[in-house]
Amino acid sequence: MGAEKPKGEASALEKTWSLSWQAAPGRDFLAHERTAERIRERLIAAHRQSGRQLLYYVLMPTEIHIVARIDDGDGIVGVMRSCSHILSRWVRAAHVRRGPAFAAKCRAEPLESRQALRREILMLAWRPVKLGLCKRPKRYPNAALSVVTGLKSGEGFDAKPLLSLYGELISVARAALDATLRARPSDEAWRVWELTRGLEEPATPQSLASAAATRRAVDPMAASLIAAGGGYGVEGALSLLESWVCAKIDASGRLDTPTCPRGLKVRARALVACMAADCRLCSSAFVARHYGCSKGTLSVQMARRRSHLSDRKLLATPLQRVLQDVAELRRAGLMRSIPGKDHA
Repeated sequence: MGAEKPKGEASALEKTWSLSWQAAPGRDFLAHERTAERIRERLIAAHRQSGRQLLYYVLMPTEIHIVARIDDGDGIVGVMRSCSHILSRWVRAAHVRRGPAFAAKCRAEPLESRQALRREILMLAWRPVKLGLCKRPKRYPNAALSVVTGLKSGEGFDAKPLLSLYGELISVARAALDATLRARPSDEAWRVWELTRGLEEPATPQSLASAAATRRAVDPMAASLIAAGGGYGVEGALSLLESWVCAKIDASGRLDTPTCPRGLKVRARALVACMAADCRLCSSAFVARHYGCSKGTLSVQMARRRSHLSDRKLLATPLQRVLQDVAELRRAGLMRSIPGKDHA
């Protein structure tokens, strides 16, 4: 078990949330000149009740994000509903046409540690830069950062609660925040963040795509795998799992040859499918289509692997360790795959 958080910090952070709204295709949250001001005022007003505290906001044409502390469960639902209702009405009025204003319902992500909260602020500060809306985080006008750093007046937004996360004195806190913001998020960090927030969705080959087209937030473990694969593709993540499994069960390198024993290939595929399911990367049906075999056959093979002690130990390996091993394999040029995807 990890170290326990101090009681005061735990109680505050357990009530901290990152909320986000994404515009439906063809919609623009900032279509009119005064819209950003109206949205900001509404978000601030929604947090004026007792037990609510707005820590950060960023308003962009296709995304709106806020970070808030809300003391009770009903409060978070109230903020989501009240803001969603009014924002959707304004967006539809601005475009003078019917249809949904949002691509999905408001998403709420709990921020359960000081590190998670600071990381969220870092991502949100750089988000306008990532979307090409400005060149530096502080230069974006429709975000709390310009207020927090003292570049403009608060206009109703209180920057002190956020600054208190970085230091007791305002000058010290601003210097600490500025130092934090110099670390621009990596491409891999962006992929994980976008996938877990439902802002991007895993890419799959058309032949393997599910009939469902609803955008969903991706499980953090699956997002880490997909991001480590170098893009947004599920197949890239499966390739990472293949390389790791090959390295663990085939030190001789037979899996890299066309003459690889069929039993070894079957075992490797089943282990990959088990890991993909455990990480919530994709379904066993997807893996079966990927390998060109039947779902029923693969499911039986997966059950066998889970019944073997040595394979259960492999499957119990923490994902972080798997990613570290894969990074080492990549640096050594030892990335491998399971060849001969026949109809096992």
